[in-house]
Amino acid sequence: MKQKAETAQIAEALSGDKLYQERARAALPLLVRQAQAGNPIFYSDLAAELGIPNPRNLNYVLGSIGQALTDLSKLWGIKVPPIQCLVVNKATGLPGEGIGWFVVKKEDYSKLTKRQQRTIVEAELQHVYAFPQWHKVLSALQLQPTDTDFTQLIKAATTRGGSGEGDKHKKLKEFVANHPQVIGLSAATPRGIQEFALPSGDSIDVMFQNKDWVAVEVKSAISQVPDILRGLFQCVKYRAVIEAVQATESLPQNARALLVLEGALPIELLPIKNLLGIEVIEHVSPTTAG
Repeated sequence: MKQKAETAQIAEALSGDKLYQERARAALPLLVRQAQAGNPIFYSDLAAELGIPNPRNLNYVLGSIGQALTDLSKLWGIKVPPIQCLVVNKATGLPGEGIGWFVVKKEDYSKLTKRQQRTIVEAELQHVYAFPQWHKVLSALQLQPTDTDFTQLIKAATTRGGSGEGDKHKKLKEFVANHPQVIGLSAATPRGIQEFALPSGDSIDVMFQNKDWVAVEVKSAISQVPDILRGLFQCVKYRAVIEAVQATESLPQNARALLVLEGALPIELLPIKNLLGIEVIEHVSPTTAG
């Protein structure tokens, strides 16, 4: 009876018509996209892209994907790595304990320390990133790759407009510099440095340079889609340049670069945000104290 109950916790393969199976079929191409980009994705971000209100509802979705890949591994006689490892908790950076069904015995995994779990997951992620047959997997499961053609958005972002920094941008930048807690840092963190100069010639809107190096690009409520998209790519650049600076100073390369928005992230940019692995904090108002 115990074994039957435990087996029931593993979702069925994704070929059925249950809601979680339909969601699994929609989620797997997104995870393949993330695997090929070499970036994990937070539960909340995957849920948002799938239109799932509660990220907890992903548990059976991911279990369904894991079971389908296990079945495919047996059919092909090779190990198809557990791509669901890519979906991680924002606080821990780890997948849920359900991943234990697919990497080691569930009971064994849950007893491990977070450090030991991280070691196992990181090893699995390397297999996920290096696996060359993800499109074959999709084809075998009768799924199509996700559409990653962002040509028009990218073209619009490369055409610059505007005439310099506006008052709303300055106020938002000042607010973030004085309120590190809005990006998850301690309120005791020293004030952020505005217009922090990088050796690449770029200037970061706000830089927190304490224990962790955190670069913040801000976009006010009047920013349009192309400008916000530029902000995502600026975060990619900042992260790379800061880590290069850290390397020259023999420091651990652990830069964090994020985009702060006074408004909401446009829905059409959500796939790009997830693809690039950029953290975005929305609805930050310079009129909000705290």
